[in-house]
Amino acid sequence: MKLKKSVKRFLIIVLILLVAVGGVIAYIKFAPQKSKVKKIKIVDKIDKYGYQLKDSKNELYKQEFKELKKILNGDEVNYEDYAKSISKLFIIDFYSLDDKLAKTDVGGVEFVYKDEQVDFLEKAENTFYKYVESNVYGNRQQNLPAVDSVNVEKVEPTSFKINSNGKQDDEAYEVTLTWKYKNESGSGYQQNATLIVVHEDDVRLSIAEMK
Repeated sequence: MKLKKSVKRFLIIVLILLVAVGGVIAYIKFAPQKSKVKKIKIVDKIDKYGYQLKDSKNELYKQEFKELKKILNGDEVNYEDYAKSISKLFIIDFYSLDDKLAKTDVGGVEFVYKDEQVDFLEKAENTFYKYVESNVYGNRQQNLPAVDSVNVEKVEPTSFKINSNGKQDDEAYEVTLTWKYKNESGSGYQQNATLIVVHEDDVRLSIAEMK
């Protein structure tokens, strides 16, 4: 039995549509699904000093942030304790790479003297953070270091001339620290440093140099 041309044409169109729909369904079923971008939230703040706590920070950082908040919210700020706390936070954040989203997500920046931040970021991205792979979708497989503990070994008063503006702080602090990494994740990485902490303004301390 011969089919009319119009009927043949209709059946061919239906067949093409069925094949196309089947292909789309197969693609949706088997194509790799895009992961959701990780969203970071601010979970705590110290408004007067401009510090923020993000939910992406590790537990050690979160604990020390609470200590900093206690120091700064007291009736009278102990500036030596303040210098020690931001030094510990800086080390924890800068040397823990496993919670960073990309090489541009440099830790510890908010504790660095403002006039030195651009230079600090550039150096960090080209050295210590250079090979950090993106983790914006939360699927990174790279093994990266995480600071497990940090200790202040010594704090000494010092005078320091800030290179960016020539300002001298005669009540600065020299803070020497040592730290360890989780599960030997930091094998071969730096484990000690001395930071120079200066007065950025009347209330805020910042890190002006690391050696």
